[in-house]
Amino acid sequence: MTYRALKKALEVFGLGERATLRQIKSRHRQLVKAHHPDRGDSQDPALIARINAAHEILMDYCENYRFSFSEEEFLEQQPEERIKRQFGWDPVWSGEKEE
Repeated sequence: MTYRALKKALEVFGLGERATLRQIKSRHRQLVKAHHPDRGDSQDPALIARINAAHEILMDYCENYRFSFSEEEFLEQQPEERIKRQFGWDPVWSGEKEE
């Protein structure tokens, strides 16, 4: 797989650079329902093949992804915790100063 192929798969799915596995799976179901050849209204019969190929690329990438469990990545993924750490001590936020 190349980065170009990964970007193309994201374009086919209409996803940005950040997406959850749930979003990828949900988008795949939406696209298949909308463009499946059995529906009979598909203008591009090769579109379902592109959708499925894009899904395969995205799933392959996700299966081989190495997750980062660093504190920085955690705070990126959990903005509430980042804000709590940044402003939680402030009395305006009903917090107390950590010692």
